[in-house]
Amino acid sequence: MKVPFDYQRHLVGAFHKWIGENQIHDDISLYSLSWLMGGKIVKEGFDFKYGAEWSISTYDPILLKSLISGIQQDPDINFGMTVKEITISDDPQVESIQKFYLNSPVFIKRKSGDRQKHYLFSDEESGLFMTQTLQTKLKKAGLNPEGVQVSFDKTYRNPKTKIITFNGVDCKASMCPIVIEGNPEQIKFAWNVGIGNSTGIGFGALK
Repeated sequence: MKVPFDYQRHLVGAFHKWIGENQIHDDISLYSLSWLMGGKIVKEGFDFKYGAEWSISTYDPILLKSLISGIQQDPDINFGMTVKEITISDDPQVESIQKFYLNSPVFIKRKSGDRQKHYLFSDEESGLFMTQTLQTKLKKAGLNPEGVQVSFDKTYRNPKTKIITFNGVDCKASMCPIVIEGNPEQIKFAWNVGIGNSTGIGFGALK
């Protein structure tokens, strides 16, 4: 099946269709959506000849139940794609300093005057901003935000910049592994909610 390059908003639409009426629509996202995996780039977009895998992670068990129920009622996504199988994964085993690869690029933004500035793996401030965003999510979930630290993996040899257009806005994001320092609860939480901004529209999903 052929899927256009700008498919992300359609995944977001399917996700919100499945969870139904819910207060999370405009709230800080305690969940993350990955990109579709298993495709091959063709002229018009992506070809998922053998189907695709899509990871949705959340810290909220109630949201997870709503999601599964919604998928069972109406499994269609778009472009002829429909959910055939749901696999629930346990939280990973983690170390106090844990490296994660990405299922979607990390997007970091902050207001600079009247404009939004986007930060990449090469910017010194990126680690601080990723840490601040994770701490905000930890507080929102009622967890301890102290002592956690997020950074890009400085030893990674091939970091890349991705420019993704979402609803007409160009977003500059980073494909580079993430290193998180903290206690197991904080690190597993980060794996579930994603890193950086806009995890609810397909950024910052961790493998």
